[in-house]
Amino acid sequence: MRQALLLSSILFLLIPACIRREGGIIIAGSTSVQPFIEKVAEQYMEEHPGSVINVQGGGSTAGIQATFNKTCNIGASSRDLKVSEKGLQIILIAVDGIAVIVHRDNIIDDLTVEQIQKIFSTEISNWQELGGVDTEIIPVTREEGSGTRGSFEKMIMGDKTISDACLVQDSNGAVREIIATTPQGIGYISVGLVDEREKAVSINGIEPNLSNLITCTYEFSRPFLLLLRESPTGEVKKFIDYVLSEKGQDILKKDGLIPATEIQSD
Repeated sequence: MRQALLLSSILFLLIPACIRREGGIIIAGSTSVQPFIEKVAEQYMEEHPGSVINVQGGGSTAGIQATFNKTCNIGASSRDLKVSEKGLQIILIAVDGIAVIVHRDNIIDDLTVEQIQKIFSTEISNWQELGGVDTEIIPVTREEGSGTRGSFEKMIMGDKTISDACLVQDSNGAVREIIATTPQGIGYISVGLVDEREKAVSINGIEPNLSNLITCTYEFSRPFLLLLRESPTGEVKKFIDYVLSEKGQDILKKDGLIPATEIQSD
């Protein structure tokens, strides 16, 4: 009897939370897009009291599938859609760069594409081979299905394969945390997420900064996309309009992305 009463009490407490979630917008997908769209969503909710926007990760592939399955209102992807994934409405909100990062105390400041390929295929396994200290290299990669990994493989790895010996993490944030605390580490994340705890190396002598991304001098960039199953209406349309507004685009630009509005005006 007491167990039944306890279960009833738990269900009663959970009901309000479920109602709140059902009344809001769910955005799901790319963990690269996630922290940026969260900031826009926070500002939107501050300006629109009563609005609820729940931003979730899971990866680009998961976000695309969630959009098809209608388990989210808006999907998020940090890669272009494959032919098999066509049929969704695609909204470009910004362009981001892929940064290869190392520990801030690492003396290496520049790597070639070929060197990066050999690191992540584990053909090169010691920093000394690259002019660094005599210590093991610990390469950190993203999981299969990640938009960041897909872009990294396409733009940098080419026909080389990421080794199974690499440490696998499920988000940009997790990769960043490992590199920030691991002197031997090397990984790749969104340019806009690089902070003072680690450093982004130049690739072929070109720094991964906003200026070089805008001029395409730094060529390792990828799209940040929002995805819809059908034409947006109501609160979903209001939020997307906000993301593409001057205010929303300025939030993205301040965090190191190239706003879609600047790309469209070129």
